[in-house]
Amino acid sequence: MNDTERGPGDRPALSRCIRIPADEFAREYWGRRPLLSEAATLAGAFDDLFSTEAVDELVTERGLRTPFIRMAHEGTVLKPASYTAPGGFGAEVGDQVSSDKVLAEFAGGATIVLQGLHRLWPPLIDFTRRLIDDIGHPAQVNAYVTPASSRGFDPHYDVHDVFVLQISGEKHWRIHAPVHVDPLRDQPWSDHGAAVAEAATHAPVIDAVLRPGDALYLPRGWIHSAEALGDTSVHLTIGMAAYTRADVVQTLVAVAGDSPALRASLPLGIDLTDDAAVRAIVEQTAEQLIAVLTAASADEAAASTDRVARRLSARLTDATRPEPIAPLATVDAIARLDGTTRVRWRGSLGARVEQSGDKARLVSRLTTLTLPGEATEALRHLITGVETVVAEVPGLDESDAVVVVRRLLREGFLVALE
Repeated sequence: MNDTERGPGDRPALSRCIRIPADEFAREYWGRRPLLSEAATLAGAFDDLFSTEAVDELVTERGLRTPFIRMAHEGTVLKPASYTAPGGFGAEVGDQVSSDKVLAEFAGGATIVLQGLHRLWPPLIDFTRRLIDDIGHPAQVNAYVTPASSRGFDPHYDVHDVFVLQISGEKHWRIHAPVHVDPLRDQPWSDHGAAVAEAATHAPVIDAVLRPGDALYLPRGWIHSAEALGDTSVHLTIGMAAYTRADVVQTLVAVAGDSPALRASLPLGIDLTDDAAVRAIVEQTAEQLIAVLTAASADEAAASTDRVARRLSARLTDATRPEPIAPLATVDAIARLDGTTRVRWRGSLGARVEQSGDKARLVSRLTTLTLPGEATEALRHLITGVETVVAEVPGLDESDAVVVVRRLLREGFLVALE
């Protein structure tokens, strides 16, 4: 994403999708209420991210398999056999997308859903990674390709926040307030089907037609339905699985498992049908949990908070993907590496630098590297993401910098630049 493709402000990917400053969005809208942003109020259109031509290329040339594609008609998901077929000689798989079958179903009014585009389509791979950096929550991208005047899914809510980016055509959206506020991932709309259907009969909070370049933000739980108008409609849905305070609670409980008092067995012979006995244990356990979490000293409290933060951070790391690296180009760069080579930190790859005696430890999802302590300053500089010429890496002479950078390239921490 170059400078002309970035949105304004310090969260450029997010800013492409909203008509207000990012800090105002975070304060007034994130997780609270929907925001409609018309194309004229945004920094630019989204045709660099996706297009109708991209849809045809994915369906005809990329050999997609389920679950990267699915189809639905009038709100009913079709069986995969209706749009897939065996791959033929040299690709003996039974569920590759069949362009002939897709054409037949699409011409008959079915919607094409292309899933996981943040792993398939290069512009969206990069954009989604940058958006995750901006919002601090996992994200994924689907495309919905709806024939003219075709209804998509019935009124429903999602258990994740979404950005809708209209790529082509027009789609009429109706948004209603939640009947179940802030649903968790195990609380689908079908649990409240009757209430959702009833709410959809009232006047919508937003009743708007999205046109190319328009964007819509919906917090989880907000009821929505959409219908294509006129020509074929293509829109991207960016789903964001926001972490919640319930996730923090679960992590706190996991950390509390370090406490001997909370690991202790319940009494022998306990009658779990005895409300009074169970109540006493619940009260005692709650007191012990509070004692563990509040800790007896500032140092213990800080250590507990650090464990919680690391566990939550590890969850985000496991759910997201750092910038892809090119194996062949990287090996070639290693072979040609010298003091004039420019490098930078691999995008969206979280890591931390620790000192242990006379050693520096680089800890990340990839691995833990142990390097001489003299490399500490260099690591702390490189991890900031600034582009750097190898000979100018701070804290090391040129020959040592080449050795350290070579190791970091080999282990996937750095990217070599042309």
